[in-house]
Amino acid sequence: MFDLEMIRKTISEMPQKTAEARTVFNRPLTLAEKILFSHLCEPLSSMPKRQDDYIYLNPDRVAMQDATAQMALLQFMSAGKKTAAVPSTVHCDHLIQAQKGALEDLNEAKVTNKEVYDFLHSVSKKYGLGFWNPGAGIIHQVILENYAFPGGLMVGTDSHTPNGGGLGMLAIGVGGADAVDVMAGMPWELQCPGIIGVRLTGEMSGWTSPKDVILKLAGILTVKGGTGKIIEYFGPGTSSISCTGKGTITNMGAEIGATTSVFPYDSRMEDYLKITGRDELVSVLESAKDQLVSDPEVEENPEKFYDEIIEINLSELEPHIVGPFTPDLARPISQMKKDIVKNDYVDDFSVALIGSCTNSSYEDIDRSANIAQQALDKGLNAKTYFMITPGSEQVRATIERDGQLKVLEDLGGTVLANACGPCIGQWKRLDKEDGESNSILTSFNRNFARRNDGNSATQAFIASPEIVTALAIGGKLSYNPMTDPVPSENGEDIYLDAPSGDELPSNGFNKGESGFSAPPEDGSSVDIIIDQDSERLQFLDPFQPWDGNDLEGLAVLVKAKGKCTTDHISPAGPWLRFRGHLDNISNNMFIGAVNAFTGEIGKGLNIFSGEKGVDYSKIARDYKANGIGWVAVGDENYGEGSSREHAAMEPRFLGCRAILAKSFARIAETNLKKQGILPLTFNQKSEYDLIQEKDRITIGDLTSLAPDSSVTVTLAHQDGTEDTIQTSHTMSEVQTAWFHAGSALNLIASQG
Repeated sequence: MFDLEMIRKTISEMPQKTAEARTVFNRPLTLAEKILFSHLCEPLSSMPKRQDDYIYLNPDRVAMQDATAQMALLQFMSAGKKTAAVPSTVHCDHLIQAQKGALEDLNEAKVTNKEVYDFLHSVSKKYGLGFWNPGAGIIHQVILENYAFPGGLMVGTDSHTPNGGGLGMLAIGVGGADAVDVMAGMPWELQCPGIIGVRLTGEMSGWTSPKDVILKLAGILTVKGGTGKIIEYFGPGTSSISCTGKGTITNMGAEIGATTSVFPYDSRMEDYLKITGRDELVSVLESAKDQLVSDPEVEENPEKFYDEIIEINLSELEPHIVGPFTPDLARPISQMKKDIVKNDYVDDFSVALIGSCTNSSYEDIDRSANIAQQALDKGLNAKTYFMITPGSEQVRATIERDGQLKVLEDLGGTVLANACGPCIGQWKRLDKEDGESNSILTSFNRNFARRNDGNSATQAFIASPEIVTALAIGGKLSYNPMTDPVPSENGEDIYLDAPSGDELPSNGFNKGESGFSAPPEDGSSVDIIIDQDSERLQFLDPFQPWDGNDLEGLAVLVKAKGKCTTDHISPAGPWLRFRGHLDNISNNMFIGAVNAFTGEIGKGLNIFSGEKGVDYSKIARDYKANGIGWVAVGDENYGEGSSREHAAMEPRFLGCRAILAKSFARIAETNLKKQGILPLTFNQKSEYDLIQEKDRITIGDLTSLAPDSSVTVTLAHQDGTEDTIQTSHTMSEVQTAWFHAGSALNLIASQG
């Protein structure tokens, strides 16, 4: 049982702290408010305004995955601290490439990534961090199994950290610099989120699963509808969903831009805590159950307490499929046939993949295995490539013991390592060439172009693991297992029954091989060595502070058209190997961005040499070498997607001073602020159209930069004319200090 005393303290303090907040608010509190305001750095003096005022919090813990941990820990090493101020863990799940199968891929990763794993382990030992070895599991599943607790507040350097909301925790995805703040013992700053209430009624049955709740909600809210808000689920339907099913739903709240998502504490969570060896925690929570749900008045009159209310009747909910290219293009499975014809989707899909941090619970695998066994009993096999990713060693060992793994392999499945794999682009796919049109179906969370296999022509769709398994047997995206037969070799029409499965293993979990390494009591003597010739790791040099002047003569490096996600700005896949080397990874900067002037991907114009079709990173390096700062221009929801701060650090490293966009995704905007880049929003979105390829830009009013101040931007066009526009920002007083210091890390280091 990890951190029991810390949890005991957090829970014991909740009643008094929520009572104080209730007095200030002069009204009952939602669950999200109870958790947030019981973690304040200092008592409330007035009620903060949602999506406006900033609040300062003390999270209970930090979690980092190996790809983002490298840069986070490199920054922490520069902060001058001896140990992490809060319990923190590192999880090695992102650097294992899927190709042959679990054992081969894991062994290959241990050799290929030895330098990085050794670095992460040594930093963990020196600064008192828990270390989970490669193969132990995906960060979010390991957190759910070992660390998440109702009423807690956690930050994690991965956008799907909200998976912990399935256990009643506010678990929030952040950039590495935010994690550094928390590990350094600094207050963590968050703009007070709005709260969307999702009322669940009824109960799921048949082919419908928890995945369909969030797929439907994504269709309602879109990829930016939850930005700046917490999704709080309530209503009688919540108790009908398993703890891990709740985790699936909160995990994918990242796909609608939500700060995080949370469910109220109930018996399903209690059952999960007990079976994962946390009976003591259940006892601690017993006296505080009223703190782990919203106040009764909230459920009775939700419209008084939520900014928006969405109703979903689970009894009427149909299985959904979303995609391609965006997780909010949602439709019920009964509509899929029409959409395939209408949009010319590739019906004969090539690969089916189940698992990932989102859908690899015992329940998910058991229900999928039930479908697979039905097929095997009737002489059917998978008609596509079929891949299975267990979420943790605990789940893998248990489904091996209980037989589900063999059933899925008998169907034709390949079991991959307990890691992220194809979900994040760590997939050495050999059956399709780049540019070859094809479709795949996954139970993952994201499906942006190139996300899974690096092929922009792959149409990636998302569904529940049950639906993915069934369609692997049917072989077509248009197959609907609720209504359609699967033809057998002898021409007989065979129907699959709705899946069934156990929520939790009746014989308990098999822990499998322990992947945890605790730090020594005193790590001060541990040396951290980075080879100066390393291609993968590099010590950080501080960014230069602001010189006190307005920014003049800036070039337009890139004007991105349409989606410009973190996968477009700094993709994963083969680039993951450079996550600890800022110089090398900066070669991928904006490699997937669509040039609004030419339609080219990843290439632009060097306005000084006149050379066209040049990689953006090369142009930026030339500008930097000649002392020329630059800006990037974004469309809506700039920086959507993963929490990777490389999408902010690379531009800063190569000379970016500001990003102008129609709107920003939450984590991306914070990451830019942390690195000393100005994130500016067009007051009039149409002014995006004024920016021309060869403009020189001046950003003024910086000596008076302050919360709510306007920033004047002057566009000097090549023909001698100018346009002056007003932009806005969301920087707080502390965040303007980051800009002045050159970065948040500079400010932390200067304060000792």
